[in-house]
Amino acid sequence: MTGLGNLDSAQALEAGRRVLEIEARAVRELADRLDANFVRAAQIVLGCKGRVVVSGIGKSGHIARKIASTLASTGTPAFFVHPAEASHGDLGMVTGDDVMIALSNSGESGELLVIVPLIKRLGGKLIAMTGNPKSTLAREADVHLDAKVAEEACSLGLAPTASTTAALALGDALAVTLLEARGFGKEDFARSHPGGILGRRLLTHVHDVMRTGPAIPSVAQEASFSEAIVEVSRQGMGMTAVTGHAKRVVGIFTDGDLRRALEKGGDLRAMGVGKLMTPNPRVVRPDQLAAEAADIMEQHKISQLLVVDADQRLVGALNMHDLMRAKVI
Repeated sequence: MTGLGNLDSAQALEAGRRVLEIEARAVRELADRLDANFVRAAQIVLGCKGRVVVSGIGKSGHIARKIASTLASTGTPAFFVHPAEASHGDLGMVTGDDVMIALSNSGESGELLVIVPLIKRLGGKLIAMTGNPKSTLAREADVHLDAKVAEEACSLGLAPTASTTAALALGDALAVTLLEARGFGKEDFARSHPGGILGRRLLTHVHDVMRTGPAIPSVAQEASFSEAIVEVSRQGMGMTAVTGHAKRVVGIFTDGDLRRALEKGGDLRAMGVGKLMTPNPRVVRPDQLAAEAADIMEQHKISQLLVVDADQRLVGALNMHDLMRAKVI
């Protein structure tokens, strides 16, 4: 191994671009080779009564883990099993109702070949993903997915680079195909990701974060300017709802309305809030996603929203800080 040398900027960019071009070409060629075997593999997984077991060793094992994770998060129950551990007891996790996806670029990984007969004996289906259609693993499989590449991106031609990229892309293609076939939607995806920002954006509704009851700033349309100011200050939301008959929202009075009124001058204390408010304000329903409320605020450059029911009656209020506390934004 040589010592550290000087990095030539031009050579570094050339090497980086060469790698990306080789790997991009490998994926494009993979798309051109996609055939009936891919459809058959998807059909086998869709018909699986158990789970999908994904296995591989070395760099293929890392790709297999990611494929199993992607399948599981997109509606196809799946888990990774290390082939060496499978030979020492972990194969007990696999049943005859399961489907195994085995990854090996050469198709001759000894650890996988040891467990293949056991999978077949259980009655499970085997999908092989290799770079060698004539390999032992490809021949033993119920379906073979061809993931061969013309060359590795490694300048030595040794390190798995383009081949692992191709296998990963092929796994993603299978996962997304299954997602679409199952009609797996955004809410399904959110249920698989409840702890992350995706889950919060897709599962949190306005009624989960809005202020209710006495915490809603509100004055009647006949209220005075002074009464409106007191209500704005009391609740600390920088606004108050203005309601008419049966608590139906007719307007909103905000800090911005106050500034505009002061700029116009006149005796504000003699004015009713109905003359100073912004009529027909932006509103949301309690059953809308909180993320939709955030989008409305951002689109219209406002920081508060009133929440109304189907009859336009005031039922809640929220501002940008409420959404931030809920980690929706």
